[in-house]
Amino acid sequence: MGRSPVSLSTLKLGRLKVVRRQLLQRYEHQPFVSCLAGLYGCQWRRYQRARAQPGECCCSRLECSSFGLLLTTFFLTLVFLYFWSEAQNDYSDFDWFNFGTLGFWFPWAVVLLVVAAALFTYIALLLVLAVCLLSEGQRLYLHWSHKIGILVTLTFSISATAVLSDLWSKEWKTLLLSFQVTAPFLHVGAVSLMTLLSWPIALHFFRMNKRVRQVAILGSFLAVLFALFLVPLGMYSPCIKEEGTLGPAPILIGHRGAPMLAPENTRLSFQKAVDVGGEGLETDVTISYDGVPFLMHDGTLRRTTNVREVFPNRTDTPAAMFTWAELEALSAGAWFLRRDPFGTASALDPEERAWVENQTVPTLKDFLDLAAQHRRLVIFDLRRPPQGHPYRDTWITRTLEVIHNESSISSGQVLWLPADQRELVQELDPELQQTSGGQASVEELQEEHIVRLNLHYSSMSQEQISKYASVNISTNLYVISQPWLFSLAWCAGAQSVTTNALHLLKSLHKPIFLMTPHEYSVMWILTDIVSAILIAAVFIFHWWRERGLPFWSGGRQAHENGLYSKFRTELNDVWSISSLSVRGEGHGLPTTPTLPTISEEPPV
Repeated sequence: MGRSPVSLSTLKLGRLKVVRRQLLQRYEHQPFVSCLAGLYGCQWRRYQRARAQPGECCCSRLECSSFGLLLTTFFLTLVFLYFWSEAQNDYSDFDWFNFGTLGFWFPWAVVLLVVAAALFTYIALLLVLAVCLLSEGQRLYLHWSHKIGILVTLTFSISATAVLSDLWSKEWKTLLLSFQVTAPFLHVGAVSLMTLLSWPIALHFFRMNKRVRQVAILGSFLAVLFALFLVPLGMYSPCIKEEGTLGPAPILIGHRGAPMLAPENTRLSFQKAVDVGGEGLETDVTISYDGVPFLMHDGTLRRTTNVREVFPNRTDTPAAMFTWAELEALSAGAWFLRRDPFGTASALDPEERAWVENQTVPTLKDFLDLAAQHRRLVIFDLRRPPQGHPYRDTWITRTLEVIHNESSISSGQVLWLPADQRELVQELDPELQQTSGGQASVEELQEEHIVRLNLHYSSMSQEQISKYASVNISTNLYVISQPWLFSLAWCAGAQSVTTNALHLLKSLHKPIFLMTPHEYSVMWILTDIVSAILIAAVFIFHWWRERGLPFWSGGRQAHENGLYSKFRTELNDVWSISSLSVRGEGHGLPTTPTLPTISEEPPV
């Protein structure tokens, strides 16, 4: 007796259900994809059911927006991280600026760098997970906690960039300068990244059914790729030069001595600068209330002395309003051990720490005598005393008195920087090396007898340096403490630099990133060729795989002909089940082996 229609239908559905379970059993347990999905969307079980079909969008509109926000956050965070990492040269200035504003010391610059690096790493990992999922043809489901993390990171990057652009806008010039040494290597990195991205791009290109989408995705990818291939044609770097054209290394001038090794503007700091090979010494001069020129950079004594303990009611009093006897009573070194602004105080041995503790504010005479003893050049800023100071109108002549009558230094060792009363100074002492703190035409500089320029490194220009050098006007750049920036100044032809890191720059025997035009051409052309070959190979591989063509003669096809050709991974359907005929037992139904029962799980 034949089976009833109801029994036959039940049998068909039951066997279809068993086949579906078998397929899911075989294809859902993919640890790699499950791990990716778990990290990205916190979906740790059977995530492969959400596999995107050919021609379909990789995710919903909400997830597309989330992915777009992830990309935007990645690029903004990358820009800020690169910007701030290249600004390390001025971290000390940034921290002291905050000290003056907030009233307490904290290494804000390093903390900001660490936070930026951590957030960028987090966003970069999310982006890598997303690209890997797309490479596996998976739909994207970003967990809500990651969406909050992306918004927090985006807010941080935008806010930090805006604040620093307002307060520290000159650092953007540092960023532009950095491209002159890092651009060749950034080009290699960008081309390598595009080569890696060609895998998911090719995968989805060949799976798309709509021609418009194919043209859009391939056109965008190729446009960016070709632009990167051609970027080196417009690159410029003074460190790309022919052999034998590199000039001598700039002489090093210690900025307030050797402030990384000892407290700034102290005898110990200048002695350290001499010991590590500094050819010049830089400082800042103020005149005490009773007419003694002394070394102090800030307008007050709060940052680099213990004035808060000795004169608690005069913490914010201008330094020039103290007498020399009062200044001698202050410690100028204890703050260095307490705050450790460069992270170097721990390297001092007990004897050196005792020397640091005993440092006092030095006079201009002490400074000049030390320079004369070691035959070093000196350059200093001269602060005009405030209103009501006895030497407000005679600060220039008082300083010259110390140089001529009280110290042992030769006038030829002094780079005279103050612009006030320059004609009078030139008349009184024509041997002083007149130095200008600003750029001007060659004619104007020669009229003022300028023999040296003292410029901020952000105004660095190989063309300008060469122009001034042609009329015997040398260029000093301040303050350069990072090796990459010193290398750039060296390649640009600067004659001297003022630095906080004498001990580090002195060890450089040639500029980093230095290469010949031929070496550079080989590097970027080889990079472009290798990238083009790899990308072409990736596209050919996906073309073969998606069409089921054999990779070699007699080889197996990329798509095996088996029980199925493709299937949907949702629990409510299975696609294209082939070679399966369900018949009633009385109609010649073949015997089917018994399959184990697999429990259902709800979709994630």
